[in-house]
Amino acid sequence: MTKKKIKRYSEAIKRQVVAEYETGISISDLQKKYGITGGMTIPSWIKKYAKQGFRHELVRIQTAEEASRVKELEQQVQELEQTLGKVVLEKLKLESILEELEETYGVDVKKNAVRSSQDFPKKSESSKDEQ
Repeated sequence: MTKKKIKRYSEAIKRQVVAEYETGISISDLQKKYGITGGMTIPSWIKKYAKQGFRHELVRIQTAEEASRVKELEQQVQELEQTLGKVVLEKLKLESILEELEETYGVDVKKNAVRSSQDFPKKSESSKDEQ
């Protein structure tokens, strides 16, 4: 039974491979040239040693309508995030008021609120009583 050979590459080789990658040589060509078999070996070196990281950039080509729609959706997301922030602040404010009431009066407001809401007549019952 043969043992699998583990290859260790010097830092100089790693930097040389990354430098060649930055000049435009593809990862697959570099793997063939240097006999590197691991699929993530060179990308991990690039991440570690590259001056500018990966050289590939995402280029998005859109129609004017798509760009307009994207802008609308980004605006909507921003508005929703602002609204969410306001709601969270309001919730925290109300929770602190409840805590203050509980400390001041020694009453568990949350439990009592559930019980007292059950005591209220339903809309259909209250409208019958008024007539």
